Amino acid sequence: MTTVSRKRLLAATAGIAVVTFTLTACGSGSGTNEDGGSSNASAGGALTIGTTDKVTTLDPAGSYDNGSFAVMNQVFPFLLNTPYGSPDVEPDIAESAEFTAPTEYTVKLKPGLKFANGHDLTSSDVKFTFDRQVAINDENGPASLLYNLESVATPDETTVVFTLKSPDDQVFPQILSSPAGPIVDEEVFAADALTPDADIVAGKAFAGQYSIAKYDFNNLISYEANPDYQGVLGEAKTPKVNTKYYTDASNLKLDIQEGNIDVAFRSLSATDIDDLRGNDKVKVVDGPGGEIRYITFNFDSQPYGAKADGADPAKALAVRQAVADLIDREEIATQVYKGTYTPLYSYVPAGLTGAVEPLKELYGDGQGGADADKAKAALEAAGVTVPVVLDLQYSNDHYGPSSGEEYALIKDQLEKSGLFTVNLQTTEWVQYAKDRTADVYPAYQLGWFPDYSDADNYLTPFFLQENFLANHYDDQEVNDLILQQAATPDAAARTALIEEIQEKVAADLSTVPYLQGAQVAVVGTGVDGTEDTLDASFKFRYGALSKS
Repeated sequence: MTTVSRKRLLAATAGIAVVTFTLTACGSGSGTNEDGGSSNASAGGALTIGTTDKVTTLDPAGSYDNGSFAVMNQVFPFLLNTPYGSPDVEPDIAESAEFTAPTEYTVKLKPGLKFANGHDLTSSDVKFTFDRQVAINDENGPASLLYNLESVATPDETTVVFTLKSPDDQVFPQILSSPAGPIVDEEVFAADALTPDADIVAGKAFAGQYSIAKYDFNNLISYEANPDYQGVLGEAKTPKVNTKYYTDASNLKLDIQEGNIDVAFRSLSATDIDDLRGNDKVKVVDGPGGEIRYITFNFDSQPYGAKADGADPAKALAVRQAVADLIDREEIATQVYKGTYTPLYSYVPAGLTGAVEPLKELYGDGQGGADADKAKAALEAAGVTVPVVLDLQYSNDHYGPSSGEEYALIKDQLEKSGLFTVNLQTTEWVQYAKDRTADVYPAYQLGWFPDYSDADNYLTPFFLQENFLANHYDDQEVNDLILQQAATPDAAARTALIEEIQEKVAADLSTVPYLQGAQVAVVGTGVDGTEDTLDASFKFRYGALSKS
């Protein structure tokens, strides 16, 4: 399987900033105990995590976002997983996993597996998990990642055979470690509908490193180590962990400074991070990152879209081209994000095999800058009347507190040309995730946190037919190329296909990517193991953390 080496990834991708605080004297910090109350943060109490992220749902079939996956990584088992400090997948609750035929991937489970509720975890649960992902196919779920799955068979209680539609699938093992891969308890989860969070927690349907002891939706989650976990991540180093959810990053920063939390993971503002870099009580450590930010166009509801007034595909493309011509990535990266993000001119971020920069050549001044004259020419050639009215949506709580400033600058970049009038709007993430797939937003902000370190993860979820974006983009040639690259064992040939896909999508502009950047964790000096945790194929797990 073609993977990107950790050394190359570290060298080439934008860094994660890990900010380490020197807290007050040992024993004086106060964290949060398993009931959400005060505890001594330095005397072996519960580890306390702070985040501004949000959970959509605990059901793996219904969410495909970083906040939900962060919880799933703690509590659900996977057939394959990424050990700490590695981007490569290894058997997790599996004993072995391998291709036994070109279209057959066979997984052998470890014997005696159980969920925290005492139910046996067998091959039947695995088949149930993947069958329901495909059957439910939730618009906000990860079912699109299972595009190559034909069927799942269970010859016995510990054997699972995945039959694939195309042979030699180079990414299927990685997909088993992705948001499509958490194994669920068939005695707790519904087969054909999403299961409510309360039912999942009450049913203790967990078999990862942790179980959930207390759940207050997007306020507090209390975890306790699962002594029966037999996976590749090993025994959890911290027996109890609490995650506190913040609506305001400034409050998160305040609690860090006052020693009320041990780790802050997503998200502080770029200004706060810049300020903390100058604090002599702070240590900044760089690590790998693969986040991207992009504008998504709904091909039905965007200006001149298929179901919009005056529908015209040539005019709709010209609108997308003009936006791409006017975006000044360098200005956004430096003015808003103080260099913690870098300009992105591609669909696959720098550092991954196959990454090229077609957007730099095709749009703007050809060197990465904006070009208003080129945008004007594109609109005039298509007969578009200016200014174009563009409704542009962003989330005010999911992609960090700087999103407002980020999109105010994008609005300014589009409007100062005189070619656009931008109606900028914002919605909180839980509602946003529903609205964007219901054709409510003609153009809108999204970010991407990779599921696995392969270029495929920046192509398949976005541009395959029935993709996660649900933006009505459908190009048969692109679709076929995506399927072809995933089943091409020859590394050079596969890389060429990945490059070709990016060139074709750049001409269509289903999305306009503009930033590649870092995740940020803020860690108290009484916590060990954070760097390895953040290194684990862009995932963040609590089980590697310990308190000194």
